[in-house]
Amino acid sequence: MFMGIDERERVVTPVSRLTVASYALLLVLLFAWFLYGWLVQQQGLVASIGEAAGSGFAILVIVSIVGSIRRARG
Repeated sequence: MFMGIDERERVVTPVSRLTVASYALLLVLLFAWFLYGWLVQQQGLVASIGEAAGSGFAILVIVSIVGSIRRARG
């Protein structure tokens, strides 16, 4: 199947350390948010997982929108 760009011609840019560190920090904060909801607020386990997952997806959507805007401008 022809995709337009040969796989050998694709330019792959490396991911910066700041990006990896940001995603790692996000993961730690979401896990802390899960533990806070589950242990401190004493929500149910499933509710706490859902709240942390929903927060993570919302943050990733915001990051995606900002990245698309930045890519379109420059």
